[in-house]
Amino acid sequence: MPNLKPIVVVGSINIDLVAKAEHIPVAGETVAGLEFQSHPGGKGANQAVAIARLGYPVHMIGRTGNDAFGTQLREGLRHAGVEISGVAISPGSSGVAVILVSPSGENVIVVTPGANGLVTPADIDANIDAIRSAGLVLTQLEIPLATVEHLAGVCTREGVPLMLDPAPACELPESVLKHIRWFTPNETEAGFYLPEESCDGLPEAIAKSLLALGPEAVVLKLGARGVYLKAHDGLARQVDGFKVRAVDTTAAGDAFNGSFAAALMLGNAPEDSARFAAAAAAISVTRAGAQPSMPTLSEVQQLLDGKRE
Repeated sequence: MPNLKPIVVVGSINIDLVAKAEHIPVAGETVAGLEFQSHPGGKGANQAVAIARLGYPVHMIGRTGNDAFGTQLREGLRHAGVEISGVAISPGSSGVAVILVSPSGENVIVVTPGANGLVTPADIDANIDAIRSAGLVLTQLEIPLATVEHLAGVCTREGVPLMLDPAPACELPESVLKHIRWFTPNETEAGFYLPEESCDGLPEAIAKSLLALGPEAVVLKLGARGVYLKAHDGLARQVDGFKVRAVDTTAAGDAFNGSFAAALMLGNAPEDSARFAAAAAAISVTRAGAQPSMPTLSEVQQLLDGKRE
């Protein structure tokens, strides 16, 4: 796709270490594991890979450690087609999520930020040329909030729209909220930002209340029910999801965000972009893993064309 402004993703890069056991151990208990897998993850890296799988140019800004995981994670991004010149290497550990899962699906997770916690405003400034050349910047909240706040200011100054996926949800200052072009929470995250009495639970009311916080537009992710779009320019639209047999919902939101960003950059209207992204997310839940589940452009188009059950 020549002559397209790239999308820049600023965010986390993790390795997910997943063990399955017959039950979740209590303190001091040792249990035998049934299965172990490791997957590349991190919301930032997942969203960058989602974009790259669609064939759209994407640059990643973030950090890994100088450990073996860091080497694996950087190579995985490069192999997926992500430009990683903005991925710095820090002494010490890469970001790691240790996940223990029972047969019923119950899990306990320990996330160690590692190098993700060392992504600073200086990393943004060091990659200012990439940001200036971007058509859209996409970020999340698995890196320090001070860095996200600095990024929001830089994007505003440079005239580059910012999409924020508020995950994991945390308090956001007005200096961030008022600089967001697209705010993309799911229902749980939306509940964090809204007092219980601020809306009646309907997607339109929730989106309206979120919009009042400061962003230019809201994309409320509703899981299998699709998304609700609302913007200050008058946009108000429900976009339905796709019926599929779900295997693993890990990173479905990341598949949506990356695909929504790419579709917007290809010149699609927001509602058409949301439908495209809903299709990508639907495909992703039919496969195990985070980054391995991200679909290609042809796969998304097949679902949109009704060629996939």
